[in-house]
Amino acid sequence: MLGHRLDLAGAAGRAHLAFTDRHGGYGRGAYASFNLAQHVGDDRATVAANRALLGQALGLERVSYVDQVHGTHVHDADADGAHTVGETSDDAPPAEADAQVTTQGGLGLAILVADCTPVLLAAPDEGIVAAAHAGRRGFADGIVEATLTAMRERGATRIEAAIGPSIGPRSYEVPAPMRDELAASHPVTASVTRWGTPALDIAAGVVAQLAAADVRIAHWSRACTAESSDLFSYRRDGTTGRFAGVVWFTRSDSATRPSA
Repeated sequence: MLGHRLDLAGAAGRAHLAFTDRHGGYGRGAYASFNLAQHVGDDRATVAANRALLGQALGLERVSYVDQVHGTHVHDADADGAHTVGETSDDAPPAEADAQVTTQGGLGLAILVADCTPVLLAAPDEGIVAAAHAGRRGFADGIVEATLTAMRERGATRIEAAIGPSIGPRSYEVPAPMRDELAASHPVTASVTRWGTPALDIAAGVVAQLAAADVRIAHWSRACTAESSDLFSYRRDGTTGRFAGVVWFTRSDSATRPSA
């Protein structure tokens, strides 16, 4: 269920960052067994049960999910109060965004992936956390920079990051023109597959962007979704589920919420 978890302490309290895997849930077949996405064809009640199970495992009553579209919009999760984990109502559809930010303690921010790079960010001195979904297009268009900007506009200073599992360059084959176009602006993304064809390394590009923005990398998973049976992979399987990166903050008793 939880593939990796870490905590980051700061003046305002403690940031918690976690990545799930595909084990320990209720799903079957292509979605076995811990799919957290409602948009991939899985039974909605099963997904709701998995989301509730995730909330229980993390000790969270509220987790915000977004409708990810490979764009650069950063959702202000403070504005809508977020969703209760496991709810299935269609009355309030999730916001369309590829990143989220919050200054609320105890509010989980989830990003769902099955090859793209999940990026969890925390400013533990101010109690600000964010989560971003960095696919090839969103990465190229600036979703990581947009998320950092949203955090710094809210007062974040020292930002730390955790990079979750994604498809690795040994498996992420792309046409040569696509690789060359992205590499022209982000050279570290250029790579080759293990069979010698053009490939991209989006996670390396994300890390390079974060480093250039003075963000410390607290964790960088080298697990490849396409190569690991513990993870969902759209490139490998087509019909499949989504695993999550989740970040939230617990304030210390003496800390107060920073002004935006």
